[in-house]
Amino acid sequence: MPNPTAAMLVIGDEILSGRTRDANMHHLAKELTDVGIDLREVRVVPDDADAITAAVKALAGAHDHLFTSGGIGPTHDDITAENVARAFGVPIDVREDARAVLQAHYDRQGQELNAARLRMARIPEGATLIDNPISAAPGFTLENVHVMAGVPSIFNAMLASILPTLTGGAPVLSQSMQIFRGEGDIAGPLGDLAGRYPDLSFGSYPFVRDGVFGAQVVVRGQDGARLDAAMAELNAMFPG
Repeated sequence: MPNPTAAMLVIGDEILSGRTRDANMHHLAKELTDVGIDLREVRVVPDDADAITAAVKALAGAHDHLFTSGGIGPTHDDITAENVARAFGVPIDVREDARAVLQAHYDRQGQELNAARLRMARIPEGATLIDNPISAAPGFTLENVHVMAGVPSIFNAMLASILPTLTGGAPVLSQSMQIFRGEGDIAGPLGDLAGRYPDLSFGSYPFVRDGVFGAQVVVRGQDGARLDAAMAELNAMFPG
């Protein structure tokens, strides 16, 4: 049975302008691989209502899970929540359980839960909250869409809270080997090997080290025995 599939939607002008480097995709990919959910697609969109809504509809419809990051803070350009709601045609408003979480947090901080902060308690109808142990403002899951913060430490904490609730498949295993030959020299034999193991994926990543061309070959799959057999053949083809 194939693994569940996932997509990621990264939201924010700051990503597309180069002001901020996204770190969440790398973390999500690793965590999903470990639980047997295959990340198949990543899309980046600006803080634009129509772009967010269209991307949510497309990606949620094509995959078992969609993970979003960014755009759920207190400022005017944090518009992810309402546009996820819009994609599913459901209303959104301040929800009392989310308000209570924020109220308790800001009371402890000795700060006011003002109108801007209260925006973070707006949750689409039918969604379940995602815990935020760092800054309290919750994310949420609506159908198969998991909406989380863009700040990496908060994104990671939210992801850790929801991953145990998701059903995964077989974790993907990988082995790698450095071959100190140019890709043009190894491409033919490597392609033949990949043809003999259609259940595995073979990747070749070139490098130059001290003036010597080489490639890091990575083999991935769910069957450890098949992976070992392919690596044994690879080692025999390119010894030392």
